[in-house]
Amino acid sequence: MSARKVAVIVAGSWGTALASVLADNDHDVSLWTRSQQQADEINGSRLNRKYTGDAQLSGRITATVSMEKALDRADVALFVAPSAAMRGVAQLARPYVGRGCTVIHATKGFEPETAKRMTAVLAEELPQIEPGRIVVLSGPSHAEEVIRRCPTTVVVAAERQEEAERAQDVLINSYFRVYTNPDVTGVEVAGALKNIIALGAGLSDGLGYGDNAKAALLTRGLAEIARLGVAMGGSAPTFAGLSGVGDLVVTCTSKHSRNWRAGYMLGQGRALDEVLATMGMVVEGVKTTKTAYALARQYGVEMPITEQLHEVLFSGKQPQAAVEDLMGRGRTHEIEEIAGPSGKKWMR
Repeated sequence: MSARKVAVIVAGSWGTALASVLADNDHDVSLWTRSQQQADEINGSRLNRKYTGDAQLSGRITATVSMEKALDRADVALFVAPSAAMRGVAQLARPYVGRGCTVIHATKGFEPETAKRMTAVLAEELPQIEPGRIVVLSGPSHAEEVIRRCPTTVVVAAERQEEAERAQDVLINSYFRVYTNPDVTGVEVAGALKNIIALGAGLSDGLGYGDNAKAALLTRGLAEIARLGVAMGGSAPTFAGLSGVGDLVVTCTSKHSRNWRAGYMLGQGRALDEVLATMGMVVEGVKTTKTAYALARQYGVEMPITEQLHEVLFSGKQPQAAVEDLMGRGRTHEIEEIAGPSGKKWMR
């Protein structure tokens, strides 16, 4: 496709990695940051050391602290702000996002105060963009590997097919494969909730519980994700795809996962405040656990793993006690009719 002007907002690890993908696709990229020091480093040395280490950045990437300059004549605006900051960032961008601009977000979480998905937040703050045109990018994609051009596969979802395909066209290349999906709700919910299960996986590893426990946690965690996601309007097959099981596996098993690392430290007995201070970057799963706990009650959905993690994170429950309560739950049937009657039935 022809080269385009793309604004990437903000210059964290994932934003910088995506900016690198876009630059490799011959687009001119404006990378917005609040920090003049960070902008000077990127423009001067072609490095963003805090977030992407010694990865050399393309000369097609220009960092700026000016939102107006970043979005000037931009064909695409890619928002990669943390979920808690998305509304404020979108408010700053609102005067400069053109009506014809393709708006994409790559943030995995809910707005903490409202429990709204990021497409809803952007639709409210960018009224010049039709809600059906807003695209979400998700899937198993650690920034540390994307910046090194490791083979990665993701999904983009939008209500309007042409918008999803436009985002696909802008992003896809030889190492960054992009699929499309019409299920915006399912993709967003899956991307947010997998961070909760990753916290649990890290906690299990920190306790030394082994592979059996983690495999069970991922499997039953996926059931919880799908249960709430379908209740919120998502499509069941989405949770078996890249934004569901794909992202769940990579986030729960990788050394790059902030949520896994945070859970691991909790499992080793460290306090939540100490863990978050040590991380130095946003751990989306912590706030998402609180939001999902409330959403489960709102939608009448059973989420035992989420409930126990909520107790550990916010009520001081000991991780070992949470595991004992999960293992001691009443007997139940494994296969759930999430999407209506289907599958094999018992013989009577």
